[in-house]
Amino acid sequence: MRIVGAQHAAPLRSNDIPVTYVPARNTIFLSFALGWAEVLGAGHLVIGVNALDYSGYPDCRPEYIEAYERMANLATKAGVEGSQRLKIHTPLINLTKSEIINRGIELGVDYSKTITCYDPTEQGKACGHCDACLLRLKGFADSGLSDPAPYSHAEAV
Repeated sequence: MRIVGAQHAAPLRSNDIPVTYVPARNTIFLSFALGWAEVLGAGHLVIGVNALDYSGYPDCRPEYIEAYERMANLATKAGVEGSQRLKIHTPLINLTKSEIINRGIELGVDYSKTITCYDPTEQGKACGHCDACLLRLKGFADSGLSDPAPYSHAEAV
């Protein structure tokens, strides 16, 4: 998805919702995953939400994930009949961006083939100035690394 004219938000207070908030995004993702998990008989879902560095998203909070898991076990045939107990795993929820980057490096992620941007160019380069880019760049800097992702502004790298 490309959001034209995305901008970075002013510094957040703890109760502010960022301008980059996408209504019900993780609810939609989890709903599709829940339906498919029930079809497959899978009892575990994994989602990469993160609450530490940017906790302004309501659907990235531990209490949201816990509530969704409870709902999922009440709202499915498998849950009601007791044939499956769904568990949602959030391995990144309490990691800083630099910890996430370091874990990705340990797992062999080629970050030069990824971007984290709300306003990429038509060529797929990150803008370097939206909140997502700034948080990613800070995560790499905090890890003592340069971000190898393609950026439209050379000074962003």
